[in-house]
Amino acid sequence: MMPTLKIGSRLIGDAQPVYFVADIAANHDGSLERALELIRLAARAGANAAKFQNFKANKIVSDYGFNSMKSPASHQAGWKKSVFKIYQDVSIPWEWTATLKMECKQAGMDYLSAPYDFGAVDMLDSFVDVYKIGSGDITWFEMLEKIAAKGKPVMLATGASDIRDVQCAMVCLQGTGVPVVLMQCNTNYTASYENFRHVHLNVLKTYQIMYPDVVLGLSDHTSGHAAVLGAVALGARVIEKHFTDDNHREGPDHKFAMNPQAWQDMVTRTRELEAALGSARKFVADNEQETVVIQRRCLRAAHDLPVGIKLTREMVDILRPAPSDGIFPYNLPLIIGRRLRRSFQKGDYFRWMDME
Repeated sequence: MMPTLKIGSRLIGDAQPVYFVADIAANHDGSLERALELIRLAARAGANAAKFQNFKANKIVSDYGFNSMKSPASHQAGWKKSVFKIYQDVSIPWEWTATLKMECKQAGMDYLSAPYDFGAVDMLDSFVDVYKIGSGDITWFEMLEKIAAKGKPVMLATGASDIRDVQCAMVCLQGTGVPVVLMQCNTNYTASYENFRHVHLNVLKTYQIMYPDVVLGLSDHTSGHAAVLGAVALGARVIEKHFTDDNHREGPDHKFAMNPQAWQDMVTRTRELEAALGSARKFVADNEQETVVIQRRCLRAAHDLPVGIKLTREMVDILRPAPSDGIFPYNLPLIIGRRLRRSFQKGDYFRWMDME
C-alpha cells in the first residue's frame, strides 16, 4: 500500500480518487483574463488543481546558449520566436498569483505552481500546499533542497532522466522527510503518435518497488487517454496534463494540451477504471448473486428415479441452473452409490437431504 498525503483538503493515495492537475503553464498567452477563464474551464472539466509555472526568462534559459545552438531541437524547432523571447512572453507576473489562487478556490480547485528560481520558491510559499518540480530541474540539487526546506509535499517529474538521476534526487528530497509524488514522464512535446513508445509506464512498477513510501504519478504529454488509464491501472494517483481551450491557438503548449471536452472524457474514463479496478480480494460480487445460480451447474436426475434406488453415474446429469442448496459437480463422486430418500423427476436437482 502506498502512503496517503494531503493536498489542500484532498487526500491522495491508494484508496482515494485520482488527483487531476490541469497544467495551464504557458497557455494563458500572457493574459490574466485568459488564465482565469482556463481555470474555470478546467474546473468544469473535472480537474482537481490548476497548475502554473513561475519563472523569469533570464533565470531559466540562456539567450546566448540557445542562440549558439546550430539549430532548434525537438518541439522548439517549430517556434517562430527565439527561445528566450518565448519564455519572456509567457512568464507570469508575480502579482497575478493571489488572483489565480482566489479563482482556483472559487472554482473548487487547488492552486499549484512549479517555481524555476529561488525567488519564485519563496514567493509561492504562502500560496501553495505542494510544490511541483519540473523534469528539467531534477539534477539541480540546490533547488530540490530549497523547495524541500519549505516542508511541503513535492511532486517530482522524472522526464529525460535515468534511474541514477532519480535516485540522487530522491536522496535530496527524502532526507528532509517531505512527502513525495514521484511522477513518470516523457518530455517530448511534439504530439507525435510515436511518443507512446517512449512513455514507459512500467517504470511505475520500478518506482513502487524502490520507493514504497511515495505516491505514484504521471506527467503526460501524449494524446488521448491510453497512457493515463495505463498509469492509473499501475498505481498512479496523480495525473498531470497540459490544458487549453483550443489546440489550434499559437503558443508553445497548445498543440499537445488537452481541451475541455478531452479532459472531461479523460476524467470520466478514469473514474470508470477506478470503479472497475475494485478489490484485490476475489469473491462473488454483489451483482453476480443471481448469475452464479443461472450460469453454474449442479447435479440433476438424468431421468425419472424411484425412491430407494442406488445412484450410478448414468443417473446423473450436470446442468444449469444451480440453486444454492444444490450439489455441485465437484461433489459427484460423493453421491455415487447413495440411495435416494424420495423419488425424482427427470431434471430435478439433488440435495444432500435427499440422500441416505
